[in-house]
Amino acid sequence: MSAGEGRSPLLERGDLEDWAASIHAQGLTIAFTNGCFDLIHAGHLFGLDLAAAAADRVVVALNSDGSVRTLKGPGRPIIGELDRARLIAALQPVSAVTIFGEPTPLECILRLRPDVLVKGSEYREEDIVGAREVISWGGRVLRVPMVEGLSTSEIIRAIRSLP
Repeated sequence: MSAGEGRSPLLERGDLEDWAASIHAQGLTIAFTNGCFDLIHAGHLFGLDLAAAAADRVVVALNSDGSVRTLKGPGRPIIGELDRARLIAALQPVSAVTIFGEPTPLECILRLRPDVLVKGSEYREEDIVGAREVISWGGRVLRVPMVEGLSTSEIIRAIRSLP
């Protein structure tokens, strides 16, 4: 589905509820996904395309630089959060981007109340943060298949192994 008009906004935490309410007031649906998106690759695009096919608008919650370091270790992220946010916002399927620094995106999910929660199939539904909440208000969880051989960690390993 269409990502909407113009450039995707970078939403501050306090703007999430109003943005989502305006989308829902138009009778449109929201898909939510989150991640580090450190080096954007075709696997990310595949997931975002599936999210866009599942709802009218797609919101990406991007891990802050600090949370990426906590999750991925020293030396990460490769690209800073504001540049990652700009890159993600420029992608056609993306309607809006927000940055979160907490260990999980649950607060963003609760503020947005998405209709579809999108995560990789490497996660079991019962382990997906926010799944229970999204299902409780009538939404659904979409588990996206991983694209074999495509991960930021694998790309970084390949680059580091270059002579």
